[in-house]
Amino acid sequence: MHATIHGERTLTDLDFARLSKLLGRELPSSLADLLAIAEVTSSRAVPPDVVTMYSRVELVDLHTARRQTLTVCYPGDAEAAAGFISVLSPVGSSLLGLRVGDIAKWLTPNGDSCAAELAAILFQPEAAGDYQR
Repeated sequence: MHATIHGERTLTDLDFARLSKLLGRELPSSLADLLAIAEVTSSRAVPPDVVTMYSRVELVDLHTARRQTLTVCYPGDAEAAAGFISVLSPVGSSLLGLRVGDIAKWLTPNGDSCAAELAAILFQPEAAGDYQR
C-alpha cells in the first residue's frame, strides 16, 4: 500500500474529454488538478487495475478497517445510498485514476480527513470491453 504522488494517475482519453467538458462548472480543485497532470491513455490501453469512470471499487478505511464498495460516476448518475459517488465529490475525485493498492485521501464537507486503500477494482468498463461508457 502506498500513497499516490501527483502525476501518477491515469485517465482514459474518453474520461479526460468528458471531464474537461465539465470545466465550465465549479470543479473541485482536486479534479481540476487531476485533469492538468494526469497521464492520458486510450480506453483500450488503460490497465485493468486503474479506476476509470463507472469503475466499481472496494475501499478499506485506514482508520476503521471498514470495507466499502463504491462506483465512480458522473453527477447525473450519483446515488450515494446505492454506492454511486459523483466524480465531483471529494471521494469520487480522489479515486479516479488510482491503481489497486494506492491510498485515496479526501476531506469531508465538514473538514475531516479521510484515507482508504483501494483494495480492489470489482468492475472496470474498459476491462469488460466497454470503451464507450
